Amino acid sequence: MTSRLHALCLDAHDPTRLAAFWSGLLGWQTTDDADDGIVLLPSDDTGFRLRFLPRDEKKSVQNPMHFDLTSTSLDDQQDVVAKALALGARHIDIGQTPEEGHVVLADPEGNEFCVIEPGNAFLADCGFIGALACDGSQEVGYFWSKALGWPLVWDQDQETAIRSPHGGPKVTWGGPPLMPRAGRDRLRFDLAPPAGGDQQAEVDRLVTLGATRLDTGQVHTGPVAMADPDGQEFRVLPPR
Repeated sequence: MTSRLHALCLDAHDPTRLAAFWSGLLGWQTTDDADDGIVLLPSDDTGFRLRFLPRDEKKSVQNPMHFDLTSTSLDDQQDVVAKALALGARHIDIGQTPEEGHVVLADPEGNEFCVIEPGNAFLADCGFIGALACDGSQEVGYFWSKALGWPLVWDQDQETAIRSPHGGPKVTWGGPPLMPRAGRDRLRFDLAPPAGGDQQAEVDRLVTLGATRLDTGQVHTGPVAMADPDGQEFRVLPPR
């Protein structure tokens, strides 16, 4: 039994505003949870929720994770971009060339995402959220494949990708060179132990796979903070 990807957490200066943006763009419903804060529940096969958490510090560097959104035609791509801009997104330049077909945008708090051109073979069988594209090593792709029990669907030239057996987005890692890390990650995974499982046993299993516990020596009844082999932070939630 393996962990389940429960949520992708996004730190936000204004969680309500940012949740409204992504709710409008994805068509997901917003819910307020006393334990989880502001949460978007998927209306498709994505399989994990989005959780928005308050953070005073504003974004200052490029995120190591971003969504790749798909499109079915050039008109559809333009419509998705126009909808995002109307909701508060903006165009940004992260070094893309005019020949590249995808459009790079940032949400109202500067979090990067791409609207991919139609006909992209890698994302052909994926939904609107085609991929969660991550900066990371081949090793970390192997780690997350074992951590979540998701098979590798790409492993070439140090680039890796995994996908849930139930479908949904691919999670990809682009291989070296890796971006320099700066402070606490603004986007992080929350993992839930397997049904009927034990939080400590799952933490121990992840450590054997290469993760590091960040709060060693502390006694917790809540989430356990950890980092994957590349140093990307994530948490293991207590059973519910």
